[in-house]
Amino acid sequence: VQLQASGGGLVQAGGFLRLSCEASGRAFSSYAVGWFRQAPGKEREFVATINPSGDSYYYASSVKGRFTISRDNAKNTVYLQMNTLKPDDTGVYRCAAAVAGSSGVGWSRVANFYDYWGQGTLVTVSS
Repeated sequence: VQLQASGGGLVQAGGFLRLSCEASGRAFSSYAVGWFRQAPGKEREFVATINPSGDSYYYASSVKGRFTISRDNAKNTVYLQMNTLKPDDTGVYRCAAAVAGSSGVGWSRVANFYDYWGQGTLVTVSS
């Protein structure tokens, strides 16, 4: 599967953006999807993840209550709605996907779980 992230841009603190991760290929509804970000000079960090059916998800504590992950399997797309953005949210956001097993919660916050990665979209939040 190939992933394409989009929707990044420049926004003022307190603003919002919606990122999209569009997948090509079949059986997207079998894939867990995660969002990760990397700020300049910092390590990659987990942001949010969602299971294949979209009814289970998990957020990093730094974004919980501000970001919402969702998916539309008919459109092969996962979304990340980002509200009340802060300068610390600045970074390149990448989506990743992996076939989820039949057991467990069906998602992961661990980068090594994911087999496929998109190229990323830049989010810049000004103060």
